[in-house]
Amino acid sequence: MKKSLRNRILVILGVIAASIYLGFPIEKKIPLGLDLKGGMHLIMQVDFEELDENARKDAVLRAIEILRNRIDSLGAGEMVIQQQGEQEILIQLPGVTDRDTALRLIGDTAKMEFHLVSDNPTLMSRAIEGDVPSGYLLKYTKDENDPVLLEADVAMTGDSIADAMVDFDQARQPYISMKFNADGTKTFGKLTKDNVNRRLAILLDGNVLSAPNINEPILGGNAQITGRFTFEEASLLALSLRSGALPVTMTLEEERTIGPLLGKDSINAGITATITGGVLVLIFMLVYYLQAGMISSIALANNLLMIFGLMGFMNVMLPASQLTLTLPGIAGIILTLGMAVDANVLINERIREEAKTGRPLQSAVNNGFSKALKAIVDSNTTTLIAAFMLFQFGSGPIKGFAVTLSIGLIASLFTALYVTRTIFDLSIHLGLLKKIKMLSFFSDTKIDFVSKRKICFVISAILVLLSVFSLVQKKEAAYGIDFVGGQIQEYRFERRIPVDDLRDVLNAANLPDAVIQQFDQYPENVMIRTSEDTEKAVMEAFRSNFTDNSFEILRIEKVGPVVGQALRKAAVLAIIFALGGILIYVGFRFSHFDFATAGIIALLHDVFITLGMLVMFHRQVDLLVVTALLTIAGYSINDTIIIYDRVRENMAKSGRKSLPEIINLSINQTLGRTILTTITTLIVVCSLYFKGGEVLNTFALTLLIGFIAGTYSTIFIASPLVLAWEKKKKK
Repeated sequence: MKKSLRNRILVILGVIAASIYLGFPIEKKIPLGLDLKGGMHLIMQVDFEELDENARKDAVLRAIEILRNRIDSLGAGEMVIQQQGEQEILIQLPGVTDRDTALRLIGDTAKMEFHLVSDNPTLMSRAIEGDVPSGYLLKYTKDENDPVLLEADVAMTGDSIADAMVDFDQARQPYISMKFNADGTKTFGKLTKDNVNRRLAILLDGNVLSAPNINEPILGGNAQITGRFTFEEASLLALSLRSGALPVTMTLEEERTIGPLLGKDSINAGITATITGGVLVLIFMLVYYLQAGMISSIALANNLLMIFGLMGFMNVMLPASQLTLTLPGIAGIILTLGMAVDANVLINERIREEAKTGRPLQSAVNNGFSKALKAIVDSNTTTLIAAFMLFQFGSGPIKGFAVTLSIGLIASLFTALYVTRTIFDLSIHLGLLKKIKMLSFFSDTKIDFVSKRKICFVISAILVLLSVFSLVQKKEAAYGIDFVGGQIQEYRFERRIPVDDLRDVLNAANLPDAVIQQFDQYPENVMIRTSEDTEKAVMEAFRSNFTDNSFEILRIEKVGPVVGQALRKAAVLAIIFALGGILIYVGFRFSHFDFATAGIIALLHDVFITLGMLVMFHRQVDLLVVTALLTIAGYSINDTIIIYDRVRENMAKSGRKSLPEIINLSINQTLGRTILTTITTLIVVCSLYFKGGEVLNTFALTLLIGFIAGTYSTIFIASPLVLAWEKKKKK
């Protein structure tokens, strides 16, 4: 055995060992994302309007520290609380699904103030009649039955509270017991001493909790807050007072709460889709390419190992930015496997061509890899450009998809060009591979694709116009809450409920504008879309009207208009920059911007047709759909580059052949690879569509439409466009 071959084998064995060590067991080396184990993802917008310039400098950091102290009580493992941008705080709480408690803890400012109550009946009468005297505030106690006129000046704040806890009176009613620090004890003692027999109102976030009478001076530094509290309310209030008041007012701009049931379903669906897609692809490769297919299958298995190994390695090297396995990440892995087949198909087809010329086996393998190299590198680079733009402009799980896709593409390059080559060489050396035998369904085709370009241009123009018309007609309804704001609530009932019954119940609950959606594959699931936060109203309506049909919350997602606009802008920028990057790369790579421009037009063709078909199927465009569109762009340009590469090769040895003849020849020569790659990729996408779960269903449908459109545009649009422009130039 040659030393170089032996060294390559040792490198591969080392990579496999390192991948197993770094990536397995997966659940310990690669943490699950919120969408797989349940939890909450929140983005809070900080309001700076009420703060002066100095207070703004550290307001967000102080708020983060207070929130961290509060959230510790929820027991969220590996929680994330960090500043995002200038005025946003990102909060991720794995395993936390008590939505109401979490939102109250995070959203309540817990700003406590003490105000003296006016005992002047004349002023009180004026205030009740609507003429509130200057220097006073008219408030109502918690039950809103007791109006109180407060002196506007704050007598004391809650900043001096040292501790707060829940206690019970003789009637077993909860109240909050407070203890002041040294300065607070002095201030509170003087306040109560100077105002005996007056009422002192206790306000939290501007609301009067109680207004007890000061019977005697309170000098010991202890005080009580009584009111009609439940134990849970008293516990939350005590915790908020202990951790301190937030220095700013915050609004919830984005929420994604995933229930544990949906997380479990997502894991099972992701694993099932991965196994199903992987097995089907391996069977196809083995049946079609026989021994070469076995080699490709081994390389693909190594590819999967490397993906998990690289993810584990990144978590070791970059623990501060831990890479988690999300549902889009699983989709990225599945998709990578499908696209990784492309390189192996290309290599096998090139080896087949070389073997047909009568070359010896080793020479055919060497030449096959050499000729496939440029196309593989070019196609993977363009997809990496799309993945980079996704990472740059995406958010949350979308970044996870981009990272996983990038890792998968890098692993694919290594396995296709290094692992597959080594296994081929080893098989020849050991005498296991003596002759290339493969099935051939698309050999020696001589279809005149160029002659059909005009009718294809007309068909494509009609489809694109119909798609644009559908998008314009739907307007805002074409977009999901990621881009227009609103709330999604998803529930799973024990038994399916007819849509009409659901609509009647929501109408009765004053929610006539709620959009109700059910799924054929998951008939017990119900999705409710509203423009506002209506979770409490929906839950009460369901509990009251479906008492014999229990249900669970699967997820709650809310996006505010500010975040929605930002996400829409980011999505548009991602698409523009991805297409621009691909245009520049292909233009310089082929030294001809006609080729690059034609490729981009074909991509836009695929994107518009896919969007139009989605809208026609009553699906909405969200962040996952944008992710799928950029994936389609990368896939489609892959196909186009393979043909362009063959055109470039044939032009160099064309002799007297015309450009139409060269284009037809190139498309026919690569037709087998184009069809086979589409088949294997669609096998994986179909697995994702049928087995990947409801959350990824629209994502998979987008890929399904886009890959078919991409294959069509590669053959009938991209290269024929170049020809049309060349003819125009000659004229």
